[in-house]
Formats: sequence, C-alpha cells, structure tokens
Amino acid sequence: MNRLATVRRCVAALLTLAGIAGAQDQARLEHRVDSLFAAQAQGLNPGVAVVVVRDGKVLLHKGYGYASLENRVPITPTTVFDVASVSKQFTGLAVAMLIQDGRIKLTDDIHKYIPELGDLGHTVTIDNLLHHTSGIRDWPGTLSVAGWRYDDVISFDQILHFAYGQRSTNFVPGAEYTYSNTGFNLLAETVQRVTGQPFRVWTDDHLFGPLGMTDSHFRDDHTRVIPNRASGYTRGPGGTYQAVANNLTALGSSSLFSTVDDLAKWVMNFDDAKVGGAAAMAMTRTRGVLNDGSAIPYAFGIVNGDYRGQPNVNHSGGWAGFSTFVLHFPKQRFGVVVLANAANINAGRAAYDLADMYLDSELAPRATVAQSGVTKGPAVSVAPATLDRYAGVYRLGPGAYTRVRRNGGTLESQATHEGAAPMTPRSDTTFWVDGYNAPMIFQRNGADGRVQLVYRGVRSPRLDESTAFSASQLVQFAGLYESDELQTRYRVEVKDGALVMRHPRHGTIALTWLWGNDFGGASSFMRSVEFQRDGAGKVTGFAVNVDERSRNIQFAKRE
Repeated sequence: MNRLATVRRCVAALLTLAGIAGAQDQARLEHRVDSLFAAQAQGLNPGVAVVVVRDGKVLLHKGYGYASLENRVPITPTTVFDVASVSKQFTGLAVAMLIQDGRIKLTDDIHKYIPELGDLGHTVTIDNLLHHTSGIRDWPGTLSVAGWRYDDVISFDQILHFAYGQRSTNFVPGAEYTYSNTGFNLLAETVQRVTGQPFRVWTDDHLFGPLGMTDSHFRDDHTRVIPNRASGYTRGPGGTYQAVANNLTALGSSSLFSTVDDLAKWVMNFDDAKVGGAAAMAMTRTRGVLNDGSAIPYAFGIVNGDYRGQPNVNHSGGWAGFSTFVLHFPKQRFGVVVLANAANINAGRAAYDLADMYLDSELAPRATVAQSGVTKGPAVSVAPATLDRYAGVYRLGPGAYTRVRRNGGTLESQATHEGAAPMTPRSDTTFWVDGYNAPMIFQRNGADGRVQLVYRGVRSPRLDESTAFSASQLVQFAGLYESDELQTRYRVEVKDGALVMRHPRHGTIALTWLWGNDFGGASSFMRSVEFQRDGAGKVTGFAVNVDERSRNIQFAKRE
C-alpha cells in the first residue's frame, strides 16, 4: 500500500507539473497574441475579435479595440460583426443538406427554381453557382454602373431584380472560375423556394439553433436593431477613421451577423459534423471542376488551401469596413476566426499568424523567400531586332494594357496608370520584371505567327498600334447611351478636349483614352468603356467592363 501511495503521489505531481507547464505555454501564447494586436489595443481605434479552437475546445477568445468609436464600446468575444462573404459557407452547407435530402440536384438548371431569371444564352446549374463558374455578373460592381452607391439601401429584392435582368454571362458557364456574389444570392432564393421558408428562418432552425449560435442570424431587415453590434470603419484622407454605412441585405452571399464565440461552434462543427452530417460536410469540401476537366480551389462557399505543407479550408470577407476570415486545419482539428471592424486590418494575415503561433512545430518549415528560377543567373544580351519585334501594345484584361518599349539593350513595360518598369532579359524570350515580381514571356502564335505576351498565365496577342483621338474626333462619341439590362442612362460629352460621362447619381466621370475605341473611366466601376461601331464605322453603343466579375455590359446609343 505504501508503494502504491507513493506511485499515486508521483503521478499526481507529474500531472500538476504538466498542468503548470501547459498553463505557462498558454500564457506565453496569449502574450504573443496580445503583441500581434497591440496596435488595435492602443488608443481609440477599431479592432478585432479572435477565437482559437482545437479538438472541440476554445483555447483563446479575446477582443481588442473598440466596436463603437462614437460610444467608446470595447470589442469582446460577444461583439456582433457583419462577417461579409464568410456567410457563403453557411449557404453552401444549406444547399448541400437539401441535396442530401433529394430536394435539389447539382445538375439542376437554376431556372427550375427561379424561372424569372432571364434567358442567359446558356444553362447555369446549381453546381455552377456553388463554385463561381456560372459567369453571372457580380452585383457590387454592376449595380454601381446602374447608379447605386455602396451607402444606398441595397435590398435582396433589388439584387434579385438585377439578376433577373441579365441577358448574357461573362463567359460560357463552366469555362472559368470567377467570383460572383450574385450566384450565392440566387442560391439563397433557391433555398427559400424549395423549403417554403424565409432564408433567415431556415438557417436559424437548421444551422444556428442546433449549434447554439444564439447571437447569429442572416439580417433580412437593415433597420433591425442588433444588440452588441460593431460599427464598420475606414481610414479617411487625413488618417482618421470614418464610419461606413451598412444598408445591405444580400442573403446568401453576405449579411450574416455573428460573433467569434458563435463562430467557434461553427468551426468545431467542421470536425464532428453534428449539424449537416458527414456526407453534406464532405460535399462542401468538393472542389469545382471546369469544362476542360481542371479542378479549382473553390467548393460550396469555402476555399481549399495549403499552408506550410498542411491542407486547410478558409474564406475571407470584406464589406462596409469589415474584414473577416475563417481558417481551419482538418488534420490538426484546429481553427481560427478573426473579425475586424476596420477595412485596413488584414484579417486573413492575422489568422495565419495565429496558426503560426499555435501550430508552428506541426507545420512544415517556412519556405525561404526566394526569387523564381526565372530570375536566377545573369542577364543575357538579346539582339536588337528581337527586342524590336516584342515592342508593342498588349491587352492584359478589361481596361488593362501594357506598352512594351525598347530601352537601349533591353525592354521596359508600362501598364495602364503606372510608371515604366524595367524588364531584365533572362533569355531571348523571357524577361523578369522586378516591379511586377513576375516574368513576362514572349511567344509566337502558331496560327498566324503574331507575337503574344504570356503574363501570369494570361496570353495576350500584340495589338496593332493606334493613336489617341483629337478633340474634333471625340465628337463622334457624344450622345445618350442606355442599358436595357440595367435600366440606366449615361450622356457622353466632350469637355475641354476630352470625353466625360454624366449620370444623375454619379455626376461627371472623366474618360481617358487607352487604345483603339477603349477608354478608362475615373470611377472604379468604369475600368473600360469600349465604344462599338457598325459596318460603316458609326458609333452605335459601348460596353462597360467593371472588372473580371462584371464584363461586357451593353449600352446602346439612343441619340
């Protein structure tokens, strides 16, 4: 008995020492986390709420900074944030659950559930919407073209009405992976029609309620009072913070309000799938596949990633001053949530910094920051005739051009609205550009022999040179232009020798010539305004390209 008692005392002592060591490790980690967010914790600033979970337990949950600068209310783990696009993973699981119930099929045409959607010229499936391969235009940029401002009331019905009015897609569905909030709004509407319940009610009953997420809901009324809600902020011109209006109702793609304490329960559900079930959860991790058979990282509102040799799933969010990120490492049963109420805070970077702190020894060594193999070795000499052959204009995307010019024994690239960037030759065809941290590669097109530029995977044939229009020539573009799809008008005029666009809500937007009939607008949603002509050369309209998400929005010239 004495020997047994001695053994028990030794075991108890070892357990006590282990507990002390564990508490000390936790205290050291918490101190490092405090240091990470020291800038937010000092003074009257917006900030962040963070939670770290592992094996079904909360390791840390804290708040830094202020939820309301006006009222000096500190951020806590129960502060309610607009989590923005982090919302999409909830929509993805909702659809997956209905698929498991046999009420929706991935291959279903969206028109089966929403016949009001116009003829897009192609079949768009539920699968396309879930994986951002539909080609349906994104509403934030496109509604801006239509006259909306981000501080307007933007209702769910208005977003749906915009979607119903589309008559074409950015690309053939399945041909590309390009993010579209509109696709997830259509999925939320599909859930409503299939279940016969409002999206908020269904998600309350089937997701938030069962998980005990009592402070979470999809906001379907922008006037509703939300207790403990954080305000969103952005930096003003003088460096001071300004409040950002948030009158959006974008069910499915955004508009989820939640706390880090609630989202801790959501992330822990990734491991045990108590809500949704294993089959639906596995489905939400299935990457999309393009028409050419290539896989994409996106799956049902979540991104499949890899960090320091370990797979993870993640998603970011950003809207109205909020910056959010959810990160989960399935092998480690480890998750991080960072919610910030200032647009200048990088929630994603903070989430990975926290993963470094808590998982460092379980992750592969950090990759040595080294230049691509393209940059290694000395610069080579390239024949002047070869350099001259590469010089010219290349279109990299909507409203984005680069002009490659000869500069002595090498080349330089000047992209739209940027200064000239030297190009260092590494071979007769490959040039490294420090300013872009990437190579630019020149090739011959096999079909016609025309030189083409390969930059970040995009192939751009060299364009024929063109010259800017004189003031007298600009008159041909003047007139009233209307979009039936967006039900809005712009008047184009010549002012002080340059083109401008006028709109009742946006005022005057200056246009700058880019190439050919393509002009760039001073507003962010007018990256490219490309005028169109008939067979006789008469201007008949223009197409607006906001960005990759919203392309080829047609306007016809009315007068």
